[in-house]
Amino acid sequence: MKKRRVVDVVRDLAEPHCKELGLDLVDVEFVKEGPFRYLRVIIDKEEGVSLDDCSAVSKLLNVKLDQIDPIEENYFLEVTSPGVERELKKPEDFKRFAGKTVQLKLFTPFDGQKLFKGILIGLENELISIAVSENTKIEVPKEKVSSIRLVVDFGSEEEI
Repeated sequence: MKKRRVVDVVRDLAEPHCKELGLDLVDVEFVKEGPFRYLRVIIDKEEGVSLDDCSAVSKLLNVKLDQIDPIEENYFLEVTSPGVERELKKPEDFKRFAGKTVQLKLFTPFDGQKLFKGILIGLENELISIAVSENTKIEVPKEKVSSIRLVVDFGSEEEI
């Protein structure tokens, strides 16, 4: 039997507990930064994540991870929110944040550019649509996008 990836094991442990607490499990990362390994569990909810939310998930995961011990090396566990400039990953994110300012980065240039900023229209048929100006909308296949994240634009209007 093939050994399961750490992120899959942790996702399976965290998902039911997050649901019980009314939280959305956004992502799980197991990364090396410098000499250290980090297991990051990113959670969210409509009204924002509190320190108590992060603490509750962290406590449960510590107990569960100690019981099954899926990680052989030393690591730091971080339970955090996605932040105000969060990356959009799930189809639900594109619905929830339609009308918000986003920054879109591409793997290869489109119309001579790899970086676009505009108002998110949405995701339909694997095409991400953003309004980059009052009269210009672009549609980019999702597989050509390296990242799309919310942008905090202090003092500007959310609509074009």
